[in-house]
Amino acid sequence: MIVRGVFDGLDDGQRAELLGPAAEHDVLGAAFTVGGHLSYDLAARDAFTFRFSDSGEEEEDILQAVERAEAAARAWLDGRGYGYKNLRSQAEDLSQAPLGKRQRREARRKGA
Repeated sequence: MIVRGVFDGLDDGQRAELLGPAAEHDVLGAAFTVGGHLSYDLAARDAFTFRFSDSGEEEEDILQAVERAEAAARAWLDGRGYGYKNLRSQAEDLSQAPLGKRQRREARRKGA
């Protein structure tokens, strides 16, 4: 799950809180985790992205996973007093994602 949004109305202290550990939240280190991984680059813009890993078989499972991801993102932001707007979510079925070169090679090896 990906939950995107924009920080809104951050004061100087909040910006400083976010800029301190900014290297830990760089998009190049972004990962899908169960607990969620936050990435942002306040020097470029006030947007942020949370990436969550979850699973499900049915459409309802995916809808519930999206709700959990949004709730977790809101809780993280609200718990720190960070304003935000334009929160939106997207889910991707990774079993349908195109395979990379290494994954295709591994799939051929297992199938042979």
